[in-house]
Amino acid sequence: MTPPESDTFRVDFRSDHVHYLNNLEEDAMYRRWRSNINDILMPVFPGQLRYIRKNLFHAVYVLDPATSIDMITSFYENSFPMRFGVILYSTQFIKKIEQSGGELHSSEHGGELEDDKSSLIIRLFIYIKENHGIQSAFQFLSNVWINRLRTESADSTDEALEMHHIEGAFVETLLPKAKSPPQEILLKLEKEQSFKELSQESSLFVFKLGVSKLQCCLLMNGLVFDSSEDALINAMNDELPRIQEQVYYGQINSHTNVLDKFLSENGVSRYNPQIIAGGKVKPRFVSLASPVLGGESVLNEINYLHSPGTVDDVKPVTHLLAVDVTSRKGIKLLREAIRYLIQGSKNARVGVLFTAGQDASLSNILLVKTFEITAASYSHKEKVLEFLDQVCSFYEHNYILRSPAAAESTQSFINKVYELAEANELPSKTYKSSLSEAYNLKLIEHLNKVAQYLYRQFGIASGVNAVITNGRITSLDAGVFLGDDLHLLESVEFNHRIKHIVEIVEEVSWHGIDPDMLTRLVCFLLFLASHLFRDLHAQASIYYVGGPHSKYVSDIIMLISSSMATRDRSAESARFEILNAQYSAVILNNENSSIHIDAVVDPLSPSGQKLSSLLRVLAKYVHPSMRIVLNPMSSLVDLPLKNYYRYVIPTMEDFSSTDYTVNGPKAFFANMPLSKTLTMNLDVPEPWLVEPVIAVCNITYLTALTNLSLHIYKYISHDLDNILLENLGDIRTLQAVFELEALVLTGHCAEKDRDPPRGLQLILGTKNTPHLVDTIVMANLGYWQMKVSPGVWYLQLAPGRSSELYLFRDGGDDGNQEKSLSKRITINDLRGKVVHLEVVKKKGKEQEKLLISSDDDKHSKEKGHNGWNSNLLKWASGFIGGNEKSKKSSDSSVDHGKGGRHGKTINIFSIASGHLYERFLKIMILSVLKNTHRPVKFWFIKNYLSPQFKDVIPHMAQEYGFDYELVTYKWPTWLHKQKEKQRIIWAYKILFLDVIFPISLEKVIFVDADQVVRADMGELYDMDIKGRPLAYTPFCDNNKDMDGYRFWRQANHVLLIPLSVQGFWREHLRGRPYHISALYVVDLVKFRETAAGDNLRDLPNYAQHTVPIFSLPQEWLWCESWCGNATKSRAKTIDLCNNPMTKEPKLQGARRIVSEWTDLDFEARKFTAKILGDELENPDPLPSPSSSSPETSSNDQSSDDLESKAEL
Repeated sequence: MTPPESDTFRVDFRSDHVHYLNNLEEDAMYRRWRSNINDILMPVFPGQLRYIRKNLFHAVYVLDPATSIDMITSFYENSFPMRFGVILYSTQFIKKIEQSGGELHSSEHGGELEDDKSSLIIRLFIYIKENHGIQSAFQFLSNVWINRLRTESADSTDEALEMHHIEGAFVETLLPKAKSPPQEILLKLEKEQSFKELSQESSLFVFKLGVSKLQCCLLMNGLVFDSSEDALINAMNDELPRIQEQVYYGQINSHTNVLDKFLSENGVSRYNPQIIAGGKVKPRFVSLASPVLGGESVLNEINYLHSPGTVDDVKPVTHLLAVDVTSRKGIKLLREAIRYLIQGSKNARVGVLFTAGQDASLSNILLVKTFEITAASYSHKEKVLEFLDQVCSFYEHNYILRSPAAAESTQSFINKVYELAEANELPSKTYKSSLSEAYNLKLIEHLNKVAQYLYRQFGIASGVNAVITNGRITSLDAGVFLGDDLHLLESVEFNHRIKHIVEIVEEVSWHGIDPDMLTRLVCFLLFLASHLFRDLHAQASIYYVGGPHSKYVSDIIMLISSSMATRDRSAESARFEILNAQYSAVILNNENSSIHIDAVVDPLSPSGQKLSSLLRVLAKYVHPSMRIVLNPMSSLVDLPLKNYYRYVIPTMEDFSSTDYTVNGPKAFFANMPLSKTLTMNLDVPEPWLVEPVIAVCNITYLTALTNLSLHIYKYISHDLDNILLENLGDIRTLQAVFELEALVLTGHCAEKDRDPPRGLQLILGTKNTPHLVDTIVMANLGYWQMKVSPGVWYLQLAPGRSSELYLFRDGGDDGNQEKSLSKRITINDLRGKVVHLEVVKKKGKEQEKLLISSDDDKHSKEKGHNGWNSNLLKWASGFIGGNEKSKKSSDSSVDHGKGGRHGKTINIFSIASGHLYERFLKIMILSVLKNTHRPVKFWFIKNYLSPQFKDVIPHMAQEYGFDYELVTYKWPTWLHKQKEKQRIIWAYKILFLDVIFPISLEKVIFVDADQVVRADMGELYDMDIKGRPLAYTPFCDNNKDMDGYRFWRQANHVLLIPLSVQGFWREHLRGRPYHISALYVVDLVKFRETAAGDNLRDLPNYAQHTVPIFSLPQEWLWCESWCGNATKSRAKTIDLCNNPMTKEPKLQGARRIVSEWTDLDFEARKFTAKILGDELENPDPLPSPSSSSPETSSNDQSSDDLESKAEL
């Protein structure tokens, strides 16, 4: 939708007449503010301000200094994040300028205009500013108003401003500062009329801007508002999203001058409320096509004037001036239009329609005749505009401003025309032959005809001056109309209406058709269908006889744009009644309803899914009349929707006497496809952490139930990630229950005058247990996140370097230090909470860095100081099992479950989704445990685990003697989220390594769920990775059959990847290896202290330049797809990589590739069946494919297909 005119045009007020009170980028009072422009993208509570040390919002008040500036100084003193300024003018001075016809040259008025009180205030203001600074100057303005209020009588609230108010304010302001008595300075300034010229220029500048009629107004970055306090806040809120958008797309950065950018792009030199409507004044349009159709139209006789050098150019904008040649305002309008063309306009031309009334004199007729001759014969001449301006000036001063008795003779006018024609290199012969017989009845009749035409066609009465711009009528009943107003009209009309028509007309080929016939044809068509006009993209070509002619193209643009503009348009609301609903609408009639809903919905869009659900709710409970117009895409390459969607809300029935879990809100999915693999998920509010707790086959429909209370049913568990209804047998139904597990507490942390304190460690707990969860602050918007439940929590800086360097900043600089050590946070609803923290470094610590690498920290440790997080690690190690044991010596024996495991705990991290990958995960767990005697703790991302796995894993941990912990992290709203679930899962194992684990965890190994371990993972856990935060295994390169798929090495035709992408990786890596993410080691201490996580919110291979990777020995990861069989015997882990050539199913490949996989799988399935009370489908271990009979292999494959079909 086209934005409102008032939002796209800004008044360009840049000049020396603007007096700024403050500068956020330079003033000392703002030094503590952050200067990061990206902070403007940080979400805040409604009404909360963003304190950024950048001049983003310029609030410039245009005012008469006799009015109060208390609001400005109040905002300034309260550190409102805005740059304030004033432009001062004298109302009396501007009135005199308007009375003199709007003359803009101050030298012409210097001695004529008396110095009024407002002008005196401006002069004194400028003096104080130049000699004592801007703060004193604004104090002077405040003192003037204060003195005026002091002398107000009890009965009067509008005491007139007196000279003693001004003089007293001046003396009060300078008394503490001036070296000589202020009274003497004042007398000297009044006597010498110092700064009078600057004062008058300031008022003239305001007059030229066109805002003096608004009394006192606010220019917010050039946009015009009234001057109230509410208007200031609203103006800031209106401007904020525009700035945010440009910051987001990189169009505004920390070096951009925001004001210059906005005013250079959309600035206009003058504001006119008649032209920039802003919704308050609706422009009036008239079609110019119908009168042209008659053939005798006055418009056909007009000869146009153009800016120098543009006569042969197409002019999309046409200004028609209705000029009363007998009035001073008419001649003034004519002169302003000529000056407008002299200044230059590439897009506009000017035509004049003269009127003179019944008492037209010979001098009036002579001017009209002179103008017509010049426009018809010499419009292409270089000095034609100067000639006309000089003629009009002579005519105005000698015939308009003088009484008829004192006016010059008509012969004097004729002689002056001859003289000026010769001076401007125009032939005077034409004027001599025409002007000598100018007064004739035909010309008088023509003037009367024009007057009648203007009244009949445009409603312009005799004696009224007006401007008609492509059908838009602007009457000049009051005020002064300047050339800058014509520029403004041109800009507004061209940008909002005309340019779209120009783009269409330019596509037409003009050759070989009679221009008059074309013009009449266009007018006829427009006359018949002006209100039905839709699209000018006609397929036929139009040709002019004799080649192109800019005048006719300009005429057609003028006629079309005027006709289009007469269509009734409403900016306030959409006109749904014009939509064709015969074949594409759902109509629900309810004659008794007072509410009618019109909705336009794309039925195959995600937003359409949600909207249709909401409309169903409204139809059920509000009972409106409703019309839903379906508006799908005209063409589709692929089906845009990949999911079925239901919207669940609490119903209005009373459940007080029923079982809520049965009768509560549900989503029903009926008639679902049987052979398609489906995944069930919930679309929940951002602060919610929701997990499935039941997934069973039982009732008549496939349902998703949301509830906080649980009723456990003894039914067959099912995989919500791979729902294949045809596998469910005769039941073919599924029920899932989801539970709101926790809420997410999020926030943003800022440090005064610096970037966000990335790496700052935060802990959250209760008074009795201060450390229950922890996290670190990201560089991205200072973001942090913790998992909470309703209650009262206390947020603190973690022991160690964070609390040694920082304090929470709460209010002023001298707040109580003890109170600044923690923040009380109350979670009292289910909407979560966003907490904004501000921290400040302790005195004496201002120059110290928060993140110090281990190498840089050795020196401080030798002196007895703790490392960057050593205190926290010692204090918090008890909060995870593995690190509690790591405090003991590595060679001490620690009983840990069955098997007497001892030594330093190995921490292993993995992620799985769906029963198939959870099956692989159990096998991976067993393979790790069978190859090490050390304690092992597994970390699983909880987000995607099935209810079945979460039921089994505690029993498995007890049986096999390992620890485990389920961790989760909500995807941040500001980080672009993938839509495909597998890509989201992959991202989770990369993007949040610095924040998903407790801070006390020092190292972790990621192992893919479909991996089988053949070596002691303790060896990898203890490996020296040379101070790198990450250690990955490079991709194998000895399976030559796969060379065509190694996009990171060379461009190859085998891949369906653009050559530019393949070339990019080869160039970017520059000899570095491309690593596989199926197995890697993370030194979390190094990872956090180098802020690697902030750099890794990208591909790890891409970020190798900033986050160095240690390459693990190749034997630590073997994958058949990329590695040759010659190295398989040395493999310490085997990963079941997908093979892009064969696309072999995982289960089939696992048995073939890994000899021990079958036994491990049987053991895991047997244990799972025992815990769940199920019968094992195959009670004996399945033989490997190499030793089995063909029949056995066939049966095995068919049974596994039920589980692995989804993967295919």
